[in-house]
Amino acid sequence: MSESATPGVRVPEPLAPGTADPELVELEKEPAEAANLFGAQLDLVRAFTGNLADQGEILGLIGPLELPRLWSRHILNCAIVAPLLRPGLVGDVGSGSGLPGLVLAIARPDVNFVLIEPMERRVAWLNDQVAVLGLKNVTVVRARAEEARLKHPLDQVTARAVSALGKLIPLTAPLVRSGGELILMKGEGAQREIEAAAKAIRKYGLRDVEVITLGAGVLPEVTRVIRATVD
Repeated sequence: MSESATPGVRVPEPLAPGTADPELVELEKEPAEAANLFGAQLDLVRAFTGNLADQGEILGLIGPLELPRLWSRHILNCAIVAPLLRPGLVGDVGSGSGLPGLVLAIARPDVNFVLIEPMERRVAWLNDQVAVLGLKNVTVVRARAEEARLKHPLDQVTARAVSALGKLIPLTAPLVRSGGELILMKGEGAQREIEAAAKAIRKYGLRDVEVITLGAGVLPEVTRVIRATVD
């Protein structure tokens, strides 16, 4: 820390070139697409986004420079997946900050969600948001996915930024009923992940494995989802 010329006054260290000051980073303005994706649930997702913006960095849920793209890169990136969900019981593995689990629960109040997260601090955050937002369709379970003991098999399971597909399949497929689906959010390398996970796909009886691209022409960045049916 630099020494201050005035006692008790902290002089901040100079920022490295190209580094933004987190205190000056502002939350991204709500995109117009939010109203189309959330409809009557818009106020709820606004509240959640505000809470995540206020507390996310402090709690280690999001990076310090995510605010300028929080809506487009995270909230809407998750919400665009909502039409792929069917009424029933959907699990979200590695829910963390609530992306995508809480966002999808807000967008789809007709679907029941089980958010599976092993870290106590993140579980506390998830439970707090469920209570504050009054989400009646969400249950939070503290567990590692491979150790989760759910009352009922899932109709579908989601995951975002958890692990490579070959490692993610053993964590998710056993939680899903026969005929249920994996809805796994992935990046540009989604098709390559499918090819690399051929052994796990066979072992866990997945079929109709495909990459779905969502949000083209609607969002700044498309969302890629690997969807597969569990036999």
